[in-house]
Amino acid sequence: MDNKNCELLFAYLKNILYGPRTASLDIDQLDEPYHELGRDLQYLHHAVEELLSYSSELSKGNLSVAFPDKHNFLCENLNQLHENLNHLTWQAQQVAKGDYSQHISYLGEFSTAFNDMTVQLKQREEQLKEDTSRAKSHAEMIEDYNELLVAMLSKRNEWLIVVDIDTKEILYCNKDGHCDPIDSSFCATCKKRLPFQDDILNWNKRDEYKVWEINDCDTYYRVTSFPIEWKERYSYVHIAVDITDEKRMAHTLTSKAYHDAGTGIKNRLFFKEYMEKILNEQRDATLCYLDLDGLKYVNDTFGHSQGDAYIQNFVELIRSCFRNGDTFARIGGDEFCLVLTGRMKDLIDKKLAAILDSFQSESDSEYQCSFSYGTVEIAGKDNELTLDEIIQKADSIMYKCKRKNKVKYPELIR
Repeated sequence: MDNKNCELLFAYLKNILYGPRTASLDIDQLDEPYHELGRDLQYLHHAVEELLSYSSELSKGNLSVAFPDKHNFLCENLNQLHENLNHLTWQAQQVAKGDYSQHISYLGEFSTAFNDMTVQLKQREEQLKEDTSRAKSHAEMIEDYNELLVAMLSKRNEWLIVVDIDTKEILYCNKDGHCDPIDSSFCATCKKRLPFQDDILNWNKRDEYKVWEINDCDTYYRVTSFPIEWKERYSYVHIAVDITDEKRMAHTLTSKAYHDAGTGIKNRLFFKEYMEKILNEQRDATLCYLDLDGLKYVNDTFGHSQGDAYIQNFVELIRSCFRNGDTFARIGGDEFCLVLTGRMKDLIDKKLAAILDSFQSESDSEYQCSFSYGTVEIAGKDNELTLDEIIQKADSIMYKCKRKNKVKYPELIR
């Protein structure tokens, strides 16, 4: 091989192997004995270019690329890989459809990983189906319980109302059997039976549990309100209970606890609590300590029924002469206290003197009527006396009055 032919052929081969592969070989430049070798190198050039293009597309994941010339021996292995990848793609699509029987053995370690994956997917799907079945059974059981609960609630006297937090739509009312289907407002029947619907619909205390009371005229309700998620909607539950009877009972018990059974006026317990409030709040007040003269004499001489009438006449007289807002209490058998707002000792002393004169002049009774009194002022913020000391002071003044009455009616006061 002479130097010219060698240089041309080796330069072409170097270009094929190392690039840039843009050069071409002109066969006519070779001597006749080298034409066949030149054509072989041209075929090699074509095969390499085809290999590079083919491998480039496969590296991009383009499995739709056309297969190279079957005579291209350089692409034989890539052809086989291409076929395997196409088949693997189809198998992966079958797995995606739920066919976990797909199994491969032609991709070495990848085959093992793929086969393990299909086994795990099958196991997880079976577990999901089992979990779904259990969840469905649980949901059906809860639904049955809910239906039972709703049936029970519909029989309750309490109102149970579920209101959407944002739209204020009423999602549930256990009284819907008594009215039209629930919508965004109360029906006429509910409005008539549940007068505080505006308070319910306007409730807006997010994430707060609260028990509150509402009264409408003479009807009282205790409402328990708290947020919940009702059928995937953020809502409030309001449970309203009619506590009117409870309130009336409590009022009756309180009234009995604070009233004297014999006269109907306030008793010693109320008087003590009321006076403690006045002293704690440092309010100005006037306290009158009253003692009904001769009650024992009337009871012993004329009987207890006359003694009761004597007490009642005295109570009615005092009540009629003072304001309803003044506090009049019986603190003992024949002992009474009158508490007035403000400091007015002189005025009250004059008024009590006139009342006493009228009471002593009573002509319809079989016995002489009389009472003794002592009045003290409570100096609000400047007061330094305790309740016992105030009563003791009023009691001392009262006894001065009693001594005067005893001179006038010695048989009555002993």
